Amino acid sequence: MSGTQDKVKGLANEALGNIKQGVGKATDNGKLRAEGKAQELKGEAQQVVGKVKDALQKP
Repeated sequence: MSGTQDKVKGLANEALGNIKQGVGKATDNGKLRAEGKAQELKGEAQQVVGKVKDALQKP
């Protein structure tokens, strides 16, 4: 997977995680909030991986 794909997937996971956290907070659902936070962190990590891959590909 290319660095750009990792970054895009990371952004998507981060956005979905934030949405889940918001819904969990609005409905007082701790499990959904926790899932959202985990997904947000996964997205942040994917973005870092993408940035590293891009940096390694540059001459």
